[in-house]
Order: sequence, then structure tokens, then C-alpha cells
Amino acid sequence: MHSLFTLARLHKAAFFFCGCIIVGLFVANWFRLLPSIGIAGLMATGLIYTLSHRCIANKPLWPVFGSLTLIFGLHLAAGLHTEAANLDDYWKDVVMQLPLLLLPLAFWLLPPMPGRHLRWLWLLLIIITLLAAIGATANYLLDFSRINEVYLHSKVMPTEPDHIRFSLLVTLAIAAGILLLAHKAVQQLWQPWLIGAVVILTLFLHLLAVRSGEMTFYALGCLAVLWLVLRKRQWLRAAALANILVVLPLFSYVAFPTFRNKIYNTQEDVSKVEQNSSDEGKNFSIAARVYSYRAAYAIWEDNKFIGVGKPDLKSEMAKRYGQLYPEMGAEFYIMPHNQYIYNLAAYGALGLAVFCLGLFYPAWWARHKHSPLLLAQYVSIALSFLVEYTLETQIGLAFVVFFLLLALQGSLPSDDPDPTWRPA
Repeated sequence: MHSLFTLARLHKAAFFFCGCIIVGLFVANWFRLLPSIGIAGLMATGLIYTLSHRCIANKPLWPVFGSLTLIFGLHLAAGLHTEAANLDDYWKDVVMQLPLLLLPLAFWLLPPMPGRHLRWLWLLLIIITLLAAIGATANYLLDFSRINEVYLHSKVMPTEPDHIRFSLLVTLAIAAGILLLAHKAVQQLWQPWLIGAVVILTLFLHLLAVRSGEMTFYALGCLAVLWLVLRKRQWLRAAALANILVVLPLFSYVAFPTFRNKIYNTQEDVSKVEQNSSDEGKNFSIAARVYSYRAAYAIWEDNKFIGVGKPDLKSEMAKRYGQLYPEMGAEFYIMPHNQYIYNLAAYGALGLAVFCLGLFYPAWWARHKHSPLLLAQYVSIALSFLVEYTLETQIGLAFVVFFLLLALQGSLPSDDPDPTWRPA
């Protein structure tokens, strides 16, 4: 059995299933099971390794991987005080959140993948993201006028996956490309192609003009400037990057109608927040988000310690909307578009504390390691949580958990003889 399931073969299997997850994020609307196949395959590979080699590869690191499963525990524990009418929703949620249990367990059981496999997986992300960006751009050019117009009405161009998750994937792909180039982790022959891909994705991110991705991009850019100044003392590079971060939005404002219209829409959107009535604001994304925050906060004030439980949150939100915004129709009710506030209402202050501990403990563990990709993913996650309930969708959940664990791979103890940078 040991000779059949060699480590090299199991690493190849893990590489294949990781590839299924990455590709599956982009084709879930056509092949919905592909991310699930990848997750199940990784779990099976981890179990086979443990049974055939009679060991758990990362056993001493159980707190790092186990911390993420605490979040799954929150969803599981919600069943203790879920109303009978919402039990079906409870079980659906438990099934959807299984990646929070299966992915950390799979990566805990398996030895860290070879550096070349990690580099290929990040390159796969860049290639698939680039292809998706080219497809979205082609679709935009075919319906140029109409799509430009919808940006004035809190809409964006069609993308796969949805525009918010896609913008975060684009930003992560840009960060991965820059770091692979900076660490000379790509053969010289392919470096010009990778540079071209990074430039195209950066321009596309501004054409797409989604606030979540833009916010993450510029936050990472500012962190890079600070790192170049404070740690590397590379003043000229820092100045060049700072100039790019200033010129790029100015160029985009002139060159891309979508970017320009998004700015106009954002200004109008913000002006609706403080209006006494929700009659106009309910049609705008920022104002509608603020209304959802107020409704969720009202729920938390009545359930401060353990919340109402996620399965009951939708019905509780409807009650608060009716009290706070009686003029708003039920079709405009949305769940709180902020993962922290969402968890505060669903699980209370205790649940939010457990959530933050579970999610961010791996970052604390890696704080003294050189892990720029892990930092980039954490920045992306932390900022996206301010405007989205990212973990409450299949694609968002897979994006967060999988790429956290993939970035963590490069920081794990490894006997890989490859001297090239292990992406971390």
C-alpha cells in the first residue's frame, strides 16, 4: 500500500484537485460540482496519505489548521437555538460550510506540496483569471453603450464568477504575478508574458471598476510602498510605485467610461445614505448596505451575547426592516453586506470573537515569516468583509479558505530541495 500511494503520486493528486478548485471558481455556473470535486478529492488524498503512511504530516501544527474549523463550529452550533421552521435552512448552511472543515483537515493531513506545484497553481490562477478578464472585456465591447450606462445605476458588466468575487480574484492574481516576478520564480523566457498578464489584469481591474477589488488593490499597493521604504530602503522603487498608484486612477478616469461612471454613481449613492426616507436609497448599493447594517445592529442590541443564529437571521432582518424602514418593500430587504456585522447579528459578540480568532490565528502564527501572498490574501479578505458577507456564498467561501491554505503552504516546514521561492 505504501509503494502504491507514494508521496510523489499523492502530491500529483493534490495538485490536480487544487487545480479543479481554482478552475471551478470560474466555471461554477456551468460545472457547479467542480469545486466540490476538488475539495472532496483533496480530503480523500489526505486520508489516503494518513492511512498508507500511518502519520499526520502537520500534526504539531493542529492549532493553525484547527483554528479555521472553529468557524464551521459556529455554524454547527447555531442549530442549538434555531427555530423549527428554519431547520431546513440550517442543514443547507452546514453542508455549504463544509469546506471550512474539509479543506483545513486535508491540508493538515498532507505534507506541504513541492515548490514547483505551488508556483504552477498560482500561475494557473493568473492564466484562468486572464482568460476570464479577456472574455468579460469582449462581452463589454459588444455592448459598450448599455454597459457604460448601467454603471450609473449601481450595476456592472457581467463576469464569471460574480463581479465582487471576480474583482478579488483579479487583485490576488495581480499580487501573485508581481511576487513571482520579484522572487524570480518564473523562467526568464516566460517573464515578459507574466509582466504582460499583470499589466492587462491591472488595467482590466480599473475597467471592471468594482469597489472591493479597487480598495484591495490600492491597500496592497500602499503596503508595498511602505515595505519598500521602511524595510528595504529602496526609495526610488517606492517613489515609482507611489507615482503609479496616483497616475493609474487618473488615467482610468479619462480612459474608461465604466470607471468614470462608477465614481459618479458612488457620489450619488453616498448622498442617499443620510436621507430620512429609503425611497431612493434602496436602489443604490452603498445606501442599501447601510440600511442592512442598521437592521443587523438592531438585532444585535436585543441578542448581544450569542445572536439569533444564522438560520433565523433572514426572518429577524425582515422584522427590523419593517420597523426601521416601513416604506421599503420586502423585495429590497438584503442581508447585512458586512461579514463582521453579519456574524455579530447571527452569533453575537461571543461568536464574532470566535470567528476572528479562528480566521486570523494563522496570520498570527506566520507573523515572523516571509509570507507576502498570505498577507495579500488576508488584506483582501479583511477588506472584502467590510462590504460583503463573503463566506455566505459557495464561491466566496472557497476563495477565502482555499487561497488562505494555499498561501500557507509556502510557510510550512518542508524538505523540498528546490531553491526557488516557495510561494507563501
